[in-house]
Amino acid sequence: MKLYDELVWRGLIKDISDEKLIDKLNAGGMTFYIGTDPTADSLHIGHFSSFLISKRLKKAGHNPILLVGGATGLIGDPRPSSERPMITKEEVNKNFICLKKQAEDLFGFEVVNNYDWIKDINCIDFLRDYGKYFNINYMLDKDIIKRRLDSGITYTEFSYMILQSLDFLHLHNTRGVTLQVAGQDQWGNITAGIDLIRKKTSHEVYCFTMPLLTKKDGTKFGKSESGTIWLDRNKTTPYELYQFLLNSEDEKVIDYLKFLTFLSIDEINKLAESLKNEPEKRLAQKALAKEVVTYIHGEDAYQEALNISNHLFNGDISKLSSSEIEMAFKGVKSYEINKDTLLVDLLVESEICKSKREAREFINNSSIQVNGQIINDLDFIVSKDYAIDNLYIVIRRGKKKYYIIRFI
Repeated sequence: MKLYDELVWRGLIKDISDEKLIDKLNAGGMTFYIGTDPTADSLHIGHFSSFLISKRLKKAGHNPILLVGGATGLIGDPRPSSERPMITKEEVNKNFICLKKQAEDLFGFEVVNNYDWIKDINCIDFLRDYGKYFNINYMLDKDIIKRRLDSGITYTEFSYMILQSLDFLHLHNTRGVTLQVAGQDQWGNITAGIDLIRKKTSHEVYCFTMPLLTKKDGTKFGKSESGTIWLDRNKTTPYELYQFLLNSEDEKVIDYLKFLTFLSIDEINKLAESLKNEPEKRLAQKALAKEVVTYIHGEDAYQEALNISNHLFNGDISKLSSSEIEMAFKGVKSYEINKDTLLVDLLVESEICKSKREAREFINNSSIQVNGQIINDLDFIVSKDYAIDNLYIVIRRGKKKYYIIRFI
């Protein structure tokens, strides 16, 4: 299957600027760029779904450049509802450094910063050399601008389109870039760049956009109950990422496999058949979790996440290490103790139960587990010797409520 046909099959093409791009994509040899602004100190799973296109095009013979917008990040891409809050230059620069390293580590390609070529442009030159090529009516007709006109949009946001167009022009002139790739919400900005290049150089350049990856309800993919799914393991652990992907909706998991993995068409079709005929095995979700976690964090991190998941499912909590406990129960309510304590008293002190009477009822009803073991003994002592690595006690009340007791 040719590259363009595969991209269509994977659902990675939303719009293309020119039908001639199809043959050029199939032929290889184009230098292209894809970018993001450093609004945080880590990429998230949404960035991963977009930036992965750089690997696909590279494998097909194209030359990728990744852009992290230190200049455009200071301005802020217009949102549909309201203006983005301004962040300081120091914060943007810090975020750029973090994102640059992440992108280089994950994708292995050159990362550029548009602050390098925008910072020295003065206001007069900006208006004369770039602003004069943008018709206000043309800019107002862009979807994101039209959606903001009733509520109001500042000139700062309005000018973002010019800056992104300037990026395309600069990379075309200095690096031979003839293709820009982005999410579908960037269509207006990209086509403005194509128009600017045509007016200033008479050269023909191209773009295509990718659909935004969404959940079944239409909301953006990449949010969990605890918030954004980050690629930085210190913000979202490999286990959290694994669980997020493992819990993918049946209706969407095949789309995610097409977007987020390099599994072949045959492999994905087999997983689709399994999902249809034996959904209880969740083979598609397991494959998705394995491929993505391994790509982002490595084989060891995947095996660790799988190990944690299996032990929690089987109730073998005592077989986990203290580091695995920290990963598995990140964000779970914890309570510190410094001495051996009667379980009934501990349940009340740590607010797992409201009273000793309630604590005794839970214990008598086999509703309390300590490190995976059901405790029916009202005289049970929670001791440091019983703790995992002499550090952690995991208490489960009922079927789903977990609490961490930490010895200090």
